Amino acid sequence: MARLLHHQTLNATLRGAEIQSDGTAIVQYRGIQYAKIPERFERARMIGDWKGQDLDCTRYGPKCPQNHVDVTHLLRLPEEFETEPEEEDEFACLNLNVTVPKRSTDLEEKKKLPVLIWVHGGSQVVTFTSAASKCCDMTRIVADSVKAEKPLIVVYVNYRLNIFAFGDGHTGINNAFRDQRCAIDWINLHIAGFGGDKDAMTLAGESAGAVFVHAHTFTGASVRRAILSSGSLYLSPPQPVSKGQELMELIGKRVRDSEQKSLKDAPASALLHALRESNVNTMWLQEESCLGGWQQRSEQIEELIIGDVEYESVLWRNGIETMPVEAIVQAFDNNKQHGPSLRKLYGITTGRPTASKLGALDFINDILFAVPAEDIAGRWRGRKKPVFQYVVDQANPWQASSRAHHAVDLVLLIGGYDLSFNPSAEAVGNEMRKRWIAFVNGEQPWSAGGKFAFGPLGECKEIDGSQFAARRRVDHWKLLREIGSAQLMPILGALAAGRISLHN
Repeated sequence: MARLLHHQTLNATLRGAEIQSDGTAIVQYRGIQYAKIPERFERARMIGDWKGQDLDCTRYGPKCPQNHVDVTHLLRLPEEFETEPEEEDEFACLNLNVTVPKRSTDLEEKKKLPVLIWVHGGSQVVTFTSAASKCCDMTRIVADSVKAEKPLIVVYVNYRLNIFAFGDGHTGINNAFRDQRCAIDWINLHIAGFGGDKDAMTLAGESAGAVFVHAHTFTGASVRRAILSSGSLYLSPPQPVSKGQELMELIGKRVRDSEQKSLKDAPASALLHALRESNVNTMWLQEESCLGGWQQRSEQIEELIIGDVEYESVLWRNGIETMPVEAIVQAFDNNKQHGPSLRKLYGITTGRPTASKLGALDFINDILFAVPAEDIAGRWRGRKKPVFQYVVDQANPWQASSRAHHAVDLVLLIGGYDLSFNPSAEAVGNEMRKRWIAFVNGEQPWSAGGKFAFGPLGECKEIDGSQFAARRRVDHWKLLREIGSAQLMPILGALAAGRISLHN
């Protein structure tokens, strides 16, 4: 069923899709183009006036061209779960989806609702996952907010990815980051027309999405709150522009070798082929002045939720499995001063290949996810600012042996899949949505400065320091902090570089 919205500031009539979620009426306005791309690698230009047009917002918009990644692998979705092909368009991918409660009275219409803005992950190269997929269909969280009498609006943002965001080394860098900022500014200008409150916006992201959200929090994004799930700039720090130029020279050569003129002129398929041939499965922000000194900069928001899942480093599992144990040992022993103590701490020794590979994954997990989450939350506590830290320890609902792995929180939180077959997972998902909805509505999701645990076995509760230490390698972190990142990064690079994959 379609629902019409006469939007004043957009100067357009939007035809949205009305849907039911367990008896609750929801309206989605899909594929709204918030900006246009004049040429490849160029800065986006916001679209704010549709000059009285009628817009069909019943279908999802295209996403940025990308090399296919089957999300069912990492999420452990059953074989019968099929993902439909989605349209891709380099120049029409800057679109967003607005999911709102259906409101039928004048009193309801006048009340402005808080807004959750979602930035997806995907190693900055793919969409993980799309709004068109069940995994990131925001219907359930909006429906649950209505049932809790704390209604909210969710906006899912598409943006440029991989080389289309990265630039060619000459024209534009960090286009993904700027696309997102353009979308945030668009939402600020136009969300009132959907019933939203621009002064009550929360910016949230998972994995690479959280990397971007972290950067937005100290560079002036017009949001009040933020949620960093399984990521921060410590996961993927800005890299020198020269490193990006070297990569683009490699990609450019491959494109020219395929008898194309240049990165700027070649068809999108040729660029994706060159990325695939070069085994580019992750990208990064490039250094620029607005991101300078990020480690010392304070987030310019009022409240923060931050957390991790128990097994983030599953992303490197296959890569580490193929490493000879001697190479793992050597990665640590290259640091003569601290390597031996770190190897002992993480159980890494030549005679025990399995233990060594597990220890390497634990080391990656701590350096990139667990320690940054704890340290960022600790800085907020030190400044007496409201911070809410969490851990997700609920195992994958379809394959418990996969543990509480990276991205399982999306399955639990978003609620796009029917988890009634697994009551403990369903209970955790319900509790996560309840707490996120409260936070977006300006309430404390749990005690400020405290820690909350989602799972295992369906149990959700606040935990104290000793209980947290029983779930994470807190004692290990003491040595990591003493050694410092300058000494740890070469070890991390030797283990992790080039070995990440969403197909783990």
